[in-house]
Amino acid sequence: MAKPFVNDRGFIKCPCRRCLNNASHQLEDLESHIFRNGFMFGYNQWIHHGEPTTGNAGTTVAGPSGGIHERDEMFDVLDDIISEDVDDDAVGGPSSNDQYDDLFAALRSELYPGVSSFSSLNFLVKLMHLKVLNKWTNKSFDELLKLLKLAFPKIDLVESHYEAKKLMTKMGLGYSSIHVCKNDCALFWKENSLKDTCPVCSESRWKLQSGKRSAKNIPHKVLRYFPVGPRLKRLFATSKTAKLMRWHSTGKSKDNDVMRHPVDGKSWQEFDKRHPQFAGDVRNVRLGLAADGFNPFGNMSLSYSMWPVVLTTYNLPPWICMKVEYLMLSLLIHGPQSPGKDMDIFLR
Repeated sequence: MAKPFVNDRGFIKCPCRRCLNNASHQLEDLESHIFRNGFMFGYNQWIHHGEPTTGNAGTTVAGPSGGIHERDEMFDVLDDIISEDVDDDAVGGPSSNDQYDDLFAALRSELYPGVSSFSSLNFLVKLMHLKVLNKWTNKSFDELLKLLKLAFPKIDLVESHYEAKKLMTKMGLGYSSIHVCKNDCALFWKENSLKDTCPVCSESRWKLQSGKRSAKNIPHKVLRYFPVGPRLKRLFATSKTAKLMRWHSTGKSKDNDVMRHPVDGKSWQEFDKRHPQFAGDVRNVRLGLAADGFNPFGNMSLSYSMWPVVLTTYNLPPWICMKVEYLMLSLLIHGPQSPGKDMDIFLR
């Protein structure tokens, strides 16, 4: 019955108690998932596997103890994240998605007994969003969590901002910290990750106190790297955005005198001539890079500045590629001066 409803990649939603119709797998893997995890509670009408919808049977999912609560919006977020690892799950076996256990536990957990429409994960994500929008300090966030737990003893919430941050990292909202030479000569990364001095200028990696290294090993400079690969995978994970990522091959202006997108420009055409193999696959991603410095503290008397590096996906149509939600922050470069000609060091 369900076989005709696999998607164009050969995957179908899995109704086991762990996946809850949010992760997709190959049809032959569903049996092992259901046998290992059991069939989800409340899924009496197989609306994702060919059975017609009647009433509102598709609006509920299994609760933490077999109860039913309304579908949480965070299910769609986890669906996007897990779909990236579907191929790895088929190869890696039963334990390949263990990294998502905490997320599913928070998603299936009610925020407070009796509040079935608001999961613990959903509330935490919204709380973290408010923290960013209103520039709360980590300490104020910790104090708010303590107050909520004091006022509502049965609330299911993390203990600190540190724990919340760890959970958000599993959702792909984290970053990597990479130490940088104080003179922007090199990154202490990959082959240089274990070195204590710069391989170019021999400057110490660590800040010195009275000519000696600090006991805490504080680096001179730290680069924040936000991985781009997982975000590009998400653009291809859904049929709608996957189609838009091929727009540049079909949406070129037919009027030679009109340029509405970089694909209409001579630079794009010249690039295609020089790299025909790359241009031959329309799924290959074309990115534009922009960088500029700003003072994060809003005080011009301070010399401190920060240089964000933002990527634009030019595969997308012009009415989408410049929208904020499709711009990707890839690097945050700290320092009082512009990277200038040393920018290529950070773009490794």
